[in-house]
Amino acid sequence: MTQALKRPWIVGVDVGGTFTDLFVLNELTQEAQIIKVPSTRGEEAKGFMHGVSQIVSTKVQEAVGETQERSQVAQIATIVHGTTVGTNALLERKVAKTGMITTRGFKDVLEMRRRDRPQTWGLRGSFKPIIERNFRREVDERVLADGTLHTPVDLAQVVSEAKWLLEQGCEALCLFFINAYANPINEMQALEALKGVWPNPYVSVASTVLPEIREFERCSTASLNAALQPVVGGYLGRLSADLKDHGFEGELLIVQSNGGVMSSQTASELPVRTALSGPAAGVIACAQVAKASGFLDVITGDMGGTSFDVSLIANAQASLSAQTSIEFGLVVRSPMIQIETIGAGGGSIAWVDGSGMLQVGPQSAGSFPGPACYARGNTQATVTDANVLLGRIAAKRPLGAGALQHLDVDLAQAAVQDGVATPLGLDVYEAAEAILTLANAKMAGAIRLVSIEKGHDPRQFAYMPFGGGGALHVCAMMREVGVSVGIVPRYPGVTSALGCVMADMRHDAVQTLNQALKALDIESLKAKIKVLSESAQLRLDASGVRFTQITEAVALDMLYQGQTHTLSVSLEPGDITLESVQRSFEQAYQEAFGRVLKGVAIRVLNLRYTKIGLRPKFDLSILAPKGQTSIHALGTQRIYHQKTWWDVPRYERLALPVGACVKGPAILEQIDTTVWIEPGFQGRVDEMGLLLITLDPTNLKG
Repeated sequence: MTQALKRPWIVGVDVGGTFTDLFVLNELTQEAQIIKVPSTRGEEAKGFMHGVSQIVSTKVQEAVGETQERSQVAQIATIVHGTTVGTNALLERKVAKTGMITTRGFKDVLEMRRRDRPQTWGLRGSFKPIIERNFRREVDERVLADGTLHTPVDLAQVVSEAKWLLEQGCEALCLFFINAYANPINEMQALEALKGVWPNPYVSVASTVLPEIREFERCSTASLNAALQPVVGGYLGRLSADLKDHGFEGELLIVQSNGGVMSSQTASELPVRTALSGPAAGVIACAQVAKASGFLDVITGDMGGTSFDVSLIANAQASLSAQTSIEFGLVVRSPMIQIETIGAGGGSIAWVDGSGMLQVGPQSAGSFPGPACYARGNTQATVTDANVLLGRIAAKRPLGAGALQHLDVDLAQAAVQDGVATPLGLDVYEAAEAILTLANAKMAGAIRLVSIEKGHDPRQFAYMPFGGGGALHVCAMMREVGVSVGIVPRYPGVTSALGCVMADMRHDAVQTLNQALKALDIESLKAKIKVLSESAQLRLDASGVRFTQITEAVALDMLYQGQTHTLSVSLEPGDITLESVQRSFEQAYQEAFGRVLKGVAIRVLNLRYTKIGLRPKFDLSILAPKGQTSIHALGTQRIYHQKTWWDVPRYERLALPVGACVKGPAILEQIDTTVWIEPGFQGRVDEMGLLLITLDPTNLKG
């Protein structure tokens, strides 16, 4: 029997703030299974294992002809994990106590930043660096900007400062020397000296984490990486041990913020690349789903328990950003899918501020105690409580694939009444609708941020909601933004977990060149590309993953002499000459700005290299409905909408056949979410099993 038949499952796992989602694909039978269990905050591995333990194993045992009992975990070939452990650790400042050893005179780079501040207006703005100033220690060393060694590193000082940091209880260390991107010799010598002193592997070397010009971005990225190494590395270590104890012998892969995946070993070494891991997986899934269904331009909206994450996909490609800020001052310089996040999830708390204005979020009730209707002790109104009170979520229907058997409407009503209705002098149902109206307005603002403010017309895009709460607000987003088509995935609540299964393995690298184009040594450039390629290939080979194809991309960050901002210029790896580089730059500049600058010198700042290992894909049509021939309403549900009560038919969404058309108002229920089709809209099931929502041409009210 082949190894593939022995272990036919691939599992995608997304650990969110409220639920842990699993998408299970059986490559042998081409069957899919979804699982949703409550997250265990602070013990994420526990919720992870609880979900894995629920995978049904009997069908697989019968299919492969085995009679002996085998654990579910032993039948898994690959687990791909999207995690928010690193993000949550940074946001909550629950990171390892970290020290830094840096060049004398440069200990305050983290605090100086880019001379920016949290608020535009005002005289004060607080910022607390991830590494305390007292734990940023200076030593004698200096490399010049051109890579010339000016002052060799004083290794005795390095060892002495490292011992002092250990005495202060530091668990991790960041090694950051100025201009090490141009010549890392001093950092490498210091690292060798530290190996005899530092008792663990949690040492981040800035020139290894980010060998790129600009000292603040390099220092910030390396510092965050160091602070996360014990947190993420410890989490992945515990998770790997738990999986092994349960019989797992396959590969554990981690989703990166760039939408690719990496080995758990790489993730432990470079945890800063997991900063937006979970949301990135969802965007990748949406891009693949939209492309398969014929929609190349899509805006995605992931509404979970604590946040609303928005991204834009143009021509079936997710937008990448060279850097992002986890929050003010916590800058990560690494390719990441562009995602805007606001506090507007199902657990976001509604409250009235001191001026009598209604607010929603950013505070969240999370998964425990959760919204008031969970009956776990919270008494503050949330977005979910408003949806329950207005009838859009059926209180007696299990939530989260049975994770919660019923919801308490009375507790939801009391929370909305006490927290919002009474302070504002509103009827309790009007107050609940006001909560949703404000939440919708905030989410629409985030959609405009990634579309209109980036030069895109949202009316030319489809809108794809996912997450547990996204489909409840799809029609509201269409009304607010002007999108003409809404696309509800087959399993919206586990889309990020689906993206984990679909993501390819990707490794990005950067190397600063900082030369005039005319002085660029093409043979030296090709040699650098070869080194980056071989390094990326080693990581692919070490992952133990099967690839159908390996692709690469080469780009240069270029600009005219005197400019500050660069333009990314893609190159053909097999055709790199001075002439082709200049031609590619001028073409890219013409397309971006409508003209080129004649007679101005061109500079090359950075070399960027990407290698992608394409993993086997499955046919998304296996998720489409099969065999159903009729549409039957399950009953009716009383829903409050626009100050009116409606008797709304309820349908089992997954039982609707291809071609079925449901006119609003209607409620479509499934185990991972609820779809609310407002009056004036209609939903049609396409060949992929997607629900396409458009305006109802026979009823344009609302």
